[in-house]
Parts: sequence; structure tokens; C-alpha cells
Amino acid sequence: MNDFLNIHYLKRGNARQQKVYDLLQKTQIMKKLRIYQPILVGTIPIGIDLESSDLDIICEVKNEIAFQKHLQAMFRSYPCFCQKKKANYVVATFNYKDTKIEIFGQNIPTIKQNGYRHMLIEHRLLTILGPTFKSNLKNLKKNGLKTEPAFIKLLNIDGDPYKELLLLDNLTNIELQIRFSHLIPS
Repeated sequence: MNDFLNIHYLKRGNARQQKVYDLLQKTQIMKKLRIYQPILVGTIPIGIDLESSDLDIICEVKNEIAFQKHLQAMFRSYPCFCQKKKANYVVATFNYKDTKIEIFGQNIPTIKQNGYRHMLIEHRLLTILGPTFKSNLKNLKKNGLKTEPAFIKLLNIDGDPYKELLLLDNLTNIELQIRFSHLIPS
């Protein structure tokens, strides 16, 4: 299993992951955010991204005002820089060449944030259910479905996709194999 806490796994990944690794090295984004325990999350780390997928980086933020100032100081010179403060998080977006980057900050340790937890369960499911499931998932995404709803649709689960995925995270790999055995190729 990849150590998603260290971006070096991207060097050994697919072409897009290697490109992202180079981008992160050139821009030093992770280094610039290191005091916020940044983690690259989303579809790119687990290889289910589309050409239009952005980079999602989550951060642990104790002081939102300081974080906003840090983001402005580090990234406001990038094209399309935009920053928003919501009730319990801060998000900044900008572009680097042909890649959109989103930095999300919340007062929750990054390894406990939903973005990271979703990515981990999605990675486990992809590993267990195999390449056909992954291909079907990417097809749903190409047809406009977001990642979590696409997973839930293929798994034939009703309810809020974001909450349902978190519930699956409580299951062991063996329990997931049993529950979704009908989706595992023989």
C-alpha cells in the first residue's frame, strides 16, 4: 500500500502521477505548507483522475487568519488565485500551467479529514474490486458523476455517498470482500 503521507510514491506511479510529483517538486507547494501537515488527496493519488482533475491538498489549520495570510503570501502570484472562508474551513485555488490546484484547510488533523479518509477507503475498494471496477468507475466519472457518487452507484448502496463511504471505512478488507464479492472478478 502507498504511503500517501509522503509524495514520493508519485515518482513510481502512472504518467500523470509522475507529472504531479514534478509539479510539486518545482513549486515546492508541500514544503511551503509543511507547518499545516499537507496531504495530497483525491483522485490523482489513487489513479482514477480524469484529464480535468485538479490537485487537492488538505491542511490542518488552527488559526484561519494566519493560514489565509500564508496562502496569500505563498500563492497569490499564481494565475487565478482565489481564496474563500467558509464556516469551518478555508479554501484557496489557483493554476499552475495547465493544472488547477485547490488547498483546503480545516481545524482537524489531516489524517482525520474526510478527504483523506475517503481516499483511503476508495483505494482499498479499488484494490479489492480490481481493474474492471476501476474502469467502470472512470467511465461514470467521464459521464459527469463525481467520485464518491460513482463509487456508491457501482457498489449499489443507497444514501449519502460521502457518509456511506465513511461507513465502509469501518470494515476490514475481508469484510469488504465478502460484502462486495459479486463485484470481484473470478
